[in-house]
Amino acid sequence: MPTKRLTLGNTITSLYQIAVVEGKATSTVRLRALANYYVQELAARGLAGAKTERTLPGGGRPKQWDVAWKLHEKYRLAISLKSILRNLAGTVPNRTDDLMGEVVNLQMYSPEIVIAYMMVFDVSEDSYSESRGGTWCDLFRSRLTQLSTRRAPSWSVGMIESFVILEVDFSKGPVLLTAESQVHEMFDRVTEETKRRNPSI
Repeated sequence: MPTKRLTLGNTITSLYQIAVVEGKATSTVRLRALANYYVQELAARGLAGAKTERTLPGGGRPKQWDVAWKLHEKYRLAISLKSILRNLAGTVPNRTDDLMGEVVNLQMYSPEIVIAYMMVFDVSEDSYSESRGGTWCDLFRSRLTQLSTRRAPSWSVGMIESFVILEVDFSKGPVLLTAESQVHEMFDRVTEETKRRNPSI
């Protein structure tokens, strides 16, 4: 019997059920459906065989990544999945540093690896600030935009190839505000970069 195709909406409903309904906002399985969706979308673009929850070697230490794809026994693509559903003021400022740290660690071992970053962001918890010049989501998107211009042959350490922020409003249920087409653009970008760096695919 064929496996039912996942949609982005399915994955957000799963996250909402675990994080909000069951009250397990930090559960390690809250993003599992989203990771499986990413595996599905990579396969549809010619990168079959991606796995979830893989431990990749790093310059400082091995670290688990949410989705990873390998070719000839070496990982060529890694995707990190995160969520910010509450305590935005305490979480957003640290996320950029966390991102750069895990990215640098991986790139020290595999300089050519393609990296993408995905964040589920509950905008119902967000607020505008004159000092920030926008919302917490605006600030985080601006920082990620600055860090996501990494392209061959300029493989700057600490930067990534692509990102997407999935804006949700969990105050009204599992409401997804971001168009799925934006996620597809991210997949297209990282797939293109991965194939460019690995001509034998």
